[in-house]
Amino acid sequence: MSANTSPVLDMIPSAQALVAQLEQQLRPVVTAQTVMIGIHTGGAWIAEQLHKSLGLQAALGMLDISFYRDDFDRIGLNPNVKRSVIPVDLTDKQVLLVDDVLYTGRTVRAAMNELFDYGRPERIDLVCLVDRGGRELPVAAQYVGASLVMPSYQSLNLSRDPAGLLSFTLVDKRAQ
Repeated sequence: MSANTSPVLDMIPSAQALVAQLEQQLRPVVTAQTVMIGIHTGGAWIAEQLHKSLGLQAALGMLDISFYRDDFDRIGLNPNVKRSVIPVDLTDKQVLLVDDVLYTGRTVRAAMNELFDYGRPERIDLVCLVDRGGRELPVAAQYVGASLVMPSYQSLNLSRDPAGLLSFTLVDKRAQ
């Protein structure tokens, strides 16, 4: 079955529609103290769009959790490590941590570990385009575009075209 004809992929709205939905969920809760931080790479793309559309005052932050992963010894270092940029002290700030797909919770755990290197936020809320279930850690998103159940052999990957538009592809890991 190709990525474009998968029943799982057909069950979720377009990535851009989910970004718009998240914007509507977030609009009532953002304040002058809100800091948005995107997890590289998909979360950073989403955060860029949300930050602009919400008109947040605090500079946008970007987080690369490569050095904070708990599977570093198994999979090695990501060859495309990006620089984390957190433009403000996070102490006493409301942080919106943005990721593309919430699965096991391990990426979010690593991101929170790194965030505390930049201060002690008053609150961290997780924003995700898709929650696909399958948690290994007790992590939940406060703001979600769509929830769906997928088999463990599938992954939902976010991509961005040259115009900045986001879209999903479904990858069958059994074929790899």
